[in-house]
Amino acid sequence: MTSQLRIVVADDEPDMLDYYQHVLPALGHEVVGTAVTGRDLVDKCLALRPDLAVTDIRMPDMDGIEAADAIYRQAPLPVVLVSAYHDTALIERAENDHILAYLVKPIKQADLEPAIGLAVRRFEQFEALRKEAADLRQALLDRKVIERAKGVLMDKARLNEHDAFCRLQKLARTQNRKLVEIAHMILTAEQAFAMRDDENGS
Repeated sequence: MTSQLRIVVADDEPDMLDYYQHVLPALGHEVVGTAVTGRDLVDKCLALRPDLAVTDIRMPDMDGIEAADAIYRQAPLPVVLVSAYHDTALIERAENDHILAYLVKPIKQADLEPAIGLAVRRFEQFEALRKEAADLRQALLDRKVIERAKGVLMDKARLNEHDAFCRLQKLARTQNRKLVEIAHMILTAEQAFAMRDDENGS
């Protein structure tokens, strides 16, 4: 279970804000602020410096992804995005930005807890990348590569996401290379094996 977090929640529906204020403390977290617009969310996060934000995608004046982008550029923190429907294009856009977990309404307490844990773990990984990269944009590009490399390790070595990332970190330390360099090496090796399998199968 994730340790107690200070959380800001954002939604333009009062019922959802009430829901968060009931459920999150039940999960051991503290709701330190609420917002009803995207700009309000950004302001609250900059003022309160929470550990995590949970935001709806459809928000007045600035949507949840735009708000997350604005927050990241000034005070990075993990963000869980919530949507009223499953939208593939939205998910792809979110993955290109700073959304680390995604939930579709109606949200169940059993879904919220693992989403928060996932967002926190991925944020810790992203921060490690950000320290290696020259800037935020490069860190986002590196994250995509490392996510793919983690997927290869999870598949081939039967590892969970956390252990796959730890394996990447260990390889980077052992070889005195950046995480993204190790990730590229793994993806190149995976591609070579796939080409060999295709040739053998033809």
